[in-house]
Amino acid sequence: MKAAEGVQRVALEGLVHGACVMKRWMTLVPAIPLAVAGCGGGDAGESATTVRVERPPFNADRAFQDLERQVAFGPRIPGSAGHAEQLEWLETELRSLAHTVFLQPFEHVTVDGNELALTNVIARFGPADGSRLLLLTHWDTRPKADQSSDEADRELPVTGANDGASGTAVLMELARMFNEQPPPGGVEFLFSDGEDYGPSTTDMFLGARHYIAGVGSENPPAYGILLDMVGDADPSFPVEAYSMEGAGQVVQRIWGIAAGLGYRRFFPMDQTSRVLDDHVRFIEAGIPVANIIDFDYGPGHGFWHTPRDVVENTSAQTLFMVGDVVAEVVYRNR
Repeated sequence: MKAAEGVQRVALEGLVHGACVMKRWMTLVPAIPLAVAGCGGGDAGESATTVRVERPPFNADRAFQDLERQVAFGPRIPGSAGHAEQLEWLETELRSLAHTVFLQPFEHVTVDGNELALTNVIARFGPADGSRLLLLTHWDTRPKADQSSDEADRELPVTGANDGASGTAVLMELARMFNEQPPPGGVEFLFSDGEDYGPSTTDMFLGARHYIAGVGSENPPAYGILLDMVGDADPSFPVEAYSMEGAGQVVQRIWGIAAGLGYRRFFPMDQTSRVLDDHVRFIEAGIPVANIIDFDYGPGHGFWHTPRDVVENTSAQTLFMVGDVVAEVVYRNR
């Protein structure tokens, strides 16, 4: 992943308290709204006959425990013990929650001749027919800390607390929510592998490419949301430029809902970054996918792809905010 410009930072304080964030409501409406107002309120123009169903709250503590659990596996580099342990954990947990779970094993030979055994994990919730929303993240970690300012650290593997574990942690908690209260429409999860292998983009985004060539070609989702680096203790999620250009309606929906939930300053519409990530492959294939990504991790973006991508630099509050926004998007999907 690469970015062209930085973003302004703000502190996340006090956003997981009070009635406004303890419970949300899903609104069953025929069209996807692009703007919402109020705290947990309905969409503009909502009629008195709109059906409301309570949705479970996002459990930030449990999500953070999932983040810590992944880091405890060690680096999740393809071929490593940590990679195998995480794959087993993902499959076991998801089979207890989702309607359908299947693995997409595939192989890739890098430009250096390394043979990688990779696996996408796919889980489905809600109706089996009709259109569906794709939620995706990557679960692998970077083999080398190539962005470290200390040259001696650049051969070390990246722990991946934020870059890998955070998005997976949010999706796993959403899976528990969907198991408890089924979403109103079809939802598919993609935990992609080989996103961060590198060092060049030739050997990155591998799981997304494999999914698009198979499931994404035969039975493409209607649209999608990518979560990447969503656990920063000092978060900001500006609009990602490729997302706005290729999935503008999805962006408007996500950032509008975030504003309506009280997170406007953490989801600024007047700031942008440009990031090469899995979503670009989907947009190129004609599937609009928006990227929620914090691409200013640590002072001067100094924690990204370094040994400082650790649990201590992440936050359960940030996981809550992102999970709350995505859950609201899903439960207002119909």
